Amino acid sequence: MTRIVIDTNIFLAAVLQPAKTCRSILRLVLEGKFLALMSEALFYEYEDILARDSLFLNCPLSAGEREDLLNAFLNCCQWINIYYRWRPNLRDEGDNHLIELAVAGQAELIITQQFPVAVERPNISVT
Repeated sequence: MTRIVIDTNIFLAAVLQPAKTCRSILRLVLEGKFLALMSEALFYEYEDILARDSLFLNCPLSAGEREDLLNAFLNCCQWINIYYRWRPNLRDEGDNHLIELAVAGQAELIITQQFPVAVERPNISVT
């Protein structure tokens, strides 16, 4: 199964824009076709995003439905402990944890809308 890291901007787009590819990616995880990886840092970022009510003013899902969706997603994730901090010095330092998770969890893909980056590790693609 393909191991992936899904940035919070993909989850947010999946919730806000039902017709977008982001929703298909989330659906593939929920159907067990991709294995999403989760770390403590990424979990807290997801929690932070969902707590920002201003982001969801035009959202078709209620706060409870968004929380249920996140919980369903988290139940499909493999939790990865990060023992080594790898700092690739991305433009947004706050995104370094995505690279760390991908390396620690041996992910094949990082799915984000945030940064184009060359990853100095074989077999990780940034989409």
